[in-house]
Amino acid sequence: MLGRRHALLTLLALLALLSTALAATPASFCKCTCFTNSTIIHLDDPSPYSSKSGSSKSGSSKDSGSSLFSRAKESKKGKRTCNDCNKKFCLDYNLPICHGAKEEDVYTECFQRDSAKDQAVVVIFITATVSLLVYAAARPYVNRWQEKVKERRSYIPVATQGDQ
Repeated sequence: MLGRRHALLTLLALLALLSTALAATPASFCKCTCFTNSTIIHLDDPSPYSSKSGSSKSGSSKDSGSSLFSRAKESKKGKRTCNDCNKKFCLDYNLPICHGAKEEDVYTECFQRDSAKDQAVVVIFITATVSLLVYAAARPYVNRWQEKVKERRSYIPVATQGDQ
């Protein structure tokens, strides 16, 4: 019974740590508005045009050093930040809503799904929940231990005939 509770508490603690680790990196999005239509693009996803540029570069006759450089450059493209969310990014993404749009027809906005405040609320909630579960699981054992300590303190030895 004790082993099962211990395993359950360990599992709950690991899940709490996992959720905080996942909440540590908020997802960034780029909202591209062309004319009056808008599309939201997840910035962590690889772009649809990176595979086209990669195939054209691999077909050319360059040495292995420059192809290594181009692969490193392409891998950087997959990890974009809010600085990459600009009008050129939206136009290069080849969105159907931006077909025929010029730079002055495009409006961009970058946002993150999770803020630091949201993360703090989630972490505090998970910590409080896990703490209450640990308290509820440990309470019977702590109560028994307190009773044993109380019994030891209230014990008064009785004098025997030989001690007087």
